[in-house]
Amino acid sequence: MSKIKTAIISVYDKKGIIEFARGLRKLGIEILASGGTCRLLRDKNISAISISDYIGYPEMLGGRVKTLHPRIHAGLLALDDKKHQEELKKNKILPLDMVVVNLYPFAEAVRRRKKLSEILENIDIGGVGLLRSGAKNFGRVAVLSSPQQYEQVLGELKDNDCCLSEKTLTNLAIEAFKISSEYDRVISGFLENYFCSSQKDKLPQNLNLDLTKIKDLRYGENPHQKAAVYTLPATRYPLPVEEVEQFHGKELSYNNLADADLAYKVVVQFSQPAAVIVKHQTPCGAAVAKELDIAFRNAFACDKTSAFGGIVGFNKKVDEKTAQGLIKAGFLECIIAPDYTKGALALLVKKKNLRILKADFFANGSNPVREFFKGVNLEFKKIRGQILVQEEDMKKESINLWKTVSRKKPTLLQKETLLFAWKVAKYVKSNAIVVAKRSKQGFSTVGIGPGQTSRIEAAEIALKKAGERSKGAVLASDGFFPFADSVKLVAKKGIKAIVQPGGSIRDKEVLAAADKARIAMLFTGVRHFRH
Repeated sequence: MSKIKTAIISVYDKKGIIEFARGLRKLGIEILASGGTCRLLRDKNISAISISDYIGYPEMLGGRVKTLHPRIHAGLLALDDKKHQEELKKNKILPLDMVVVNLYPFAEAVRRRKKLSEILENIDIGGVGLLRSGAKNFGRVAVLSSPQQYEQVLGELKDNDCCLSEKTLTNLAIEAFKISSEYDRVISGFLENYFCSSQKDKLPQNLNLDLTKIKDLRYGENPHQKAAVYTLPATRYPLPVEEVEQFHGKELSYNNLADADLAYKVVVQFSQPAAVIVKHQTPCGAAVAKELDIAFRNAFACDKTSAFGGIVGFNKKVDEKTAQGLIKAGFLECIIAPDYTKGALALLVKKKNLRILKADFFANGSNPVREFFKGVNLEFKKIRGQILVQEEDMKKESINLWKTVSRKKPTLLQKETLLFAWKVAKYVKSNAIVVAKRSKQGFSTVGIGPGQTSRIEAAEIALKKAGERSKGAVLASDGFFPFADSVKLVAKKGIKAIVQPGGSIRDKEVLAAADKARIAMLFTGVRHFRH
């Protein structure tokens, strides 16, 4: 058991600190506190010694230096032996038995700030030093690194005459070192991504996945599977759950979040008002138009049957017209958008179980988090006993990089429509075929064939869904055509232009079929498989 006589408190998050400090003083425990914390305690009539007064130096460099002083760290690191205690007395240093610290919110700063200088100011130095000094000496020093620890520690102090057990001291130290190591990992991950873009083609030799749970979910892919969402602070997380505001509806599930994330990725590619409907991790309809309600109407028209129970993503504020269209569309699981008008919300909340989500980072088609990162975002897939890791498919698309390989040249309008279809195909399960059209209202998909084991079957599904709308339409394929059969099929249905990666050993046969049908064909040189 270690008796606590003196505590040093320096906290960014003041949650619960008043009650905890008051409890310490009632037990006769003396308190040293840093500037802001000290003022707060004194305002609440809790006596505390200012650290600046104790060490004989004011806080310096705009608060960068507060607790970095031998009188503080010697008081924490001193052992309970005669030599150390005599040295403390000689230098008029108080033995410090407890550290109460929580760190500057660096990860939060990355998400919220816009300037690198502001982010760097949220790298905690003194707080980490206090944690590590106290935790190294855990045989004598109690290290509290979270407000969640206050109640249990205060209760034990009350029950044991201001003493804490060896088990408690050990557990507190372990948690402190965990927090310290994770904090450094977040900072190094951020800096590596920010400054090391030249190495973005290299995956790290060692990858530490120190995951932090954000919340439990209703269930996993199926009701019998437990699930939770964790954060990966060292990577660009495309849909930070803690930044999504839910206005209405049931709790989000594993599948809801996965589909909402995909919806975000699709619509954020477009600057014009865009809408997408996602079902089972694949788009079943997408469109861009001058007005958001038209974009949704056209996306929904692509495949009304598959849209049942889907998740709708928007890249612009949802207005009343769009909300009315959503209500008429029937059962939808979830809507996610950057914002909603008051009128739109009033209409949408009438649907009892509809989850209505607001995600501010949709604004202007960008995620503020992504401004800070020039490196890669990583995707993970578990196999038995191992983890597969890859970069996220974030390659920018441009029709200027495509090569026209057919005798028939595509018109500019066809190229623009192909680019729209190609961007959608990127997020459709492979093998993927997307049929799209351009109208006065904008671009829209008219048929999507997802997730088939042969490309011709994907084409058959997309064309079946498109029906008569395939006449004069264009088509995007996420992978090359291995045979000419798909081209012959789409030619019969009136497709006028095709974009595909190219690279098949039968490219000549495929191209010959396109030329015979007078179909324009373009090669991207890039494929977008998504399994």
